[in-house]
Amino acid sequence: MSLKEAKEVIRIEAEAIKSLASRINSKFEKAVELISKCKGRVIVAGMGKTGIIGRKIAATLSSTGTPSIWMHCAEAFHGDLGQVTRNDILIIISYSGETDETKKLLPLMRKIGSKIIAITGNPKSTLAKFSDIDLDVSVKKEGCPLELAPMASTTATLAMGDALAACLIVKKGFRREDFAFYHPGGSLGRMLLLKVEDIMRKGVRFATIEEDAPVKKVLLAITKARCGSACVLNKRGKFVGIFTDGDLRRQLETDNHLLDRKVKDVMTKNPTTISKDRLAQEALRLLQEKKIDELPVVDNKGKLVGLLDVQDLLKAGLV
Repeated sequence: MSLKEAKEVIRIEAEAIKSLASRINSKFEKAVELISKCKGRVIVAGMGKTGIIGRKIAATLSSTGTPSIWMHCAEAFHGDLGQVTRNDILIIISYSGETDETKKLLPLMRKIGSKIIAITGNPKSTLAKFSDIDLDVSVKKEGCPLELAPMASTTATLAMGDALAACLIVKKGFRREDFAFYHPGGSLGRMLLLKVEDIMRKGVRFATIEEDAPVKKVLLAITKARCGSACVLNKRGKFVGIFTDGDLRRQLETDNHLLDRKVKDVMTKNPTTISKDRLAQEALRLLQEKKIDELPVVDNKGKLVGLLDVQDLLKAGLV
């Protein structure tokens, strides 16, 4: 094996993508405009390896706010044509623009009434001439040592699809929050959708104690709840402080009678809190900034409703 061939393929493909920049012209603008006004779906169709690229383009469009599906040109003649309506836009990918299945599909699309955008390496092809808009992804060289397998052309096609998706994101005002909504199972979805109240400890899962209770009783409450702190309440049930494992370790060094002290005398008063409606990502940032491990959670009236531990964020996949 020679590294020379590997580097040459990468160089050829990089050049193929770079050359696309000069072809981002009025046709491309019209394609973006047409797709942005689509009342139906974008249907991406193709054959072979360019078809595989088409699947990725359809997936990218769908996940960024442009409803899209993939259709195999051959399968279109065996029932899949029923997916297409006159409100849809068909993006047909064919490097030669002369693939038999593709050419046979064109008059059927005209009969249905769908607009056609061609992505092809042959601007003079049947596909290009038949389409409403043709986008040129021609390359000087494929990169395949045999000059047979599509390499640079499929890379260029993928880049053209990404360019369309990127422009549509901006034109439609698609936001990070919208992306997260379509990706609730991913890390970005968790970051932008998961709220503190979704993962905070409630009820018996966090410890609360009255302010006049001795520290040794506080420790029993912490152990029972299996957390690293206890939230302290006054006689009226108002949240007034927190006592943590860190408070215990620091004060044991200097106070031999700590376990008999009232917790209100040794607790951390007016601790940092977070609203249950805030994003869990914000809680993580606050814990990191304050260099603490627990955050008491309050409602919009300041009432204690839960506790968020750094371990909860770990379990949620945010750390």
